[in-house]
Amino acid sequence: MADSKTTLAQAWLLVSRMERLSADSVWAHRASGVRGALLRSIAETENSPSNSLEKNICQLQIVMDAGYRMLENAARELF
Repeated sequence: MADSKTTLAQAWLLVSRMERLSADSVWAHRASGVRGALLRSIAETENSPSNSLEKNICQLQIVMDAGYRMLENAARELF
């Protein structure tokens, strides 16, 4: 259970970082869809019964990977 709490905390942090992308960034528009998917996945994970928690955590991590890639690309755009 501690692993799921850590993953959820990281997911919420990722959402807040994605919200801070500059509106002028090409990646901000692309990231908005991933951010929405991330929020839906967080909600599903938080509300899931314990027997499907592992499946939801795996799905959440997949969406988080996409979010991290968006942040990386947005950071590269700055430099």
